[in-house]
Amino acid sequence: MREHLAALRSVGAVAQSVRRESELAGVDGLVLPGGESTTIVKLARHFELFKPLAERIAGGMPTYGSCAGMILLADRILDGAEGQDTFGGMDVTVRRNAFGRQVASFEEPVAIDGVDGPPFTAVLIRAPWVEQVGPAARVLARVEAGPAAGRIVAVRQGHLLATSFHPELTGDARMHDYFVRMVRGEEGEDQESR
Repeated sequence: MREHLAALRSVGAVAQSVRRESELAGVDGLVLPGGESTTIVKLARHFELFKPLAERIAGGMPTYGSCAGMILLADRILDGAEGQDTFGGMDVTVRRNAFGRQVASFEEPVAIDGVDGPPFTAVLIRAPWVEQVGPAARVLARVEAGPAAGRIVAVRQGHLLATSFHPELTGDARMHDYFVRMVRGEEGEDQESR
């Protein structure tokens, strides 16, 4: 989270960690970080945050999920742990650990729809990819080369944004800037019609 907080602050956001329901009530947007998606769900349940998080996300709070956060925003998961829960909200099917084990991690430049400038360096660490996108969601980026060419690594659906990769590890805050503009209502879905 430290890297996400720094990236958000670098683009002018007031950013804080959320560990309690009272802290959740005080934020306008949320970043679900990478890590282990089943562990994140277990911790959210342990700290009585699962239901409040799910309600805020379903209620329209702008939310950005990176890597494990993408899994947590997906309505459907492939290769998930038995009975694995998500907060849901995105009409996508995500395959957990799709790019392989930790040793198969890699970086790949990807062009992201709605993010100006050169291709973004996507850092993919035991990352998921999007297998299927329903009509409510929109593809923002695909891997363009190599054995993973064509795989979907960034999606958006209304107030929800998700990437397979870790933009917080690159020093390039353009994804965080895009998300902050979503939170501020400056990056509406209607501005980027399909």
